[in-house]
Amino acid sequence: MNLKKGVLLIVSLLFIIGGFLAFNYYSKIYKANTIKEGDLFIPTSSEFSDVKNLVRPFLKRVKPFVWVANKKNYPNTIKPGKYKISKGMNNNDLVNLLRSGKQTPIKVSFNNQDTFEKLAGRISQQIEADSVDLLNCFKNISFIKENEFSENTAIGMYIPNTYEFYWNTSAESFRKKMLSEYHSFWNNARLEKAKKLNLSKNEVITLASIVQKETASVGERPMVAGLYLNRLRDKWPLQADPTIIFALKRNLGQETVIKRVLTKDLEIDSPYNTYKNRGLPPGPIAMPDITSIDAVLNPINHNYYYMCASVTKIGTHEFAKTLSQHNKNAFKYQVWLNKQGVNR
Repeated sequence: MNLKKGVLLIVSLLFIIGGFLAFNYYSKIYKANTIKEGDLFIPTSSEFSDVKNLVRPFLKRVKPFVWVANKKNYPNTIKPGKYKISKGMNNNDLVNLLRSGKQTPIKVSFNNQDTFEKLAGRISQQIEADSVDLLNCFKNISFIKENEFSENTAIGMYIPNTYEFYWNTSAESFRKKMLSEYHSFWNNARLEKAKKLNLSKNEVITLASIVQKETASVGERPMVAGLYLNRLRDKWPLQADPTIIFALKRNLGQETVIKRVLTKDLEIDSPYNTYKNRGLPPGPIAMPDITSIDAVLNPINHNYYYMCASVTKIGTHEFAKTLSQHNKNAFKYQVWLNKQGVNR
């Protein structure tokens, strides 16, 4: 009888121990372990020790995560990127997510930057690639020439918009995607409109960049585009102040603030001086957005050749057909600037 009791006791103990071990294993694998939701960013070339430190703020207990990760061989299969962590995930689901490499895409956006340096800085704030690598990619001469751009026109390849990327996108992959988006943007309809205007893609973007800098009013852009197209058609100089400002900044520094173009500025020796040089400048003076490009491709037809900033409807322009009317508008604007104390 005592022997039977001993055997029963031993079996019971083994059963309890087995149950405890099973529960322990189950808890390590399937018990909820993440305490908050958020984005986990794993940089390229990260080691498991790096991942462990990065994921620590999301976990109730780190050791069970490490145990499951080792069992699933995750330390040897680390995939960089941005991962969406949900509250209440168990270690099995968390490790499976990280092993899978199924990242959460991000939205990357940029507006009309006027230099590659500014574009590189803007993009490096949104993806893993740093600004130096991005800038070197943007300025790569071989890439520029292979894709029929020049150093002056290359910036026009980057169409301001919002795009979807993975966070760990490299500088080269970002550039490749932008080239693809550029070709997609120039569909048959836009190419046909450019052809009717007798302008190349680069010329459309160059003119659009001037239109964009000339007016912040999206609704006014087709009107401004029509005016410049009138001047181009009749071989008049564009006489666009934004190109003078661009030329001045190239000499004085990009951070120079210029609110007023002076008469002496019109004498600057630069291919971007559209007062001295007829036709379009060598390239865009900034990245025009889609509204500006489409304004050039869909201009308003009119007989205006002159425009001046309006003093009654700030942010828009007064248009004129004759020089005498334009001079009256310009005089009003100069008086207004003087009253505002704008000397430069």
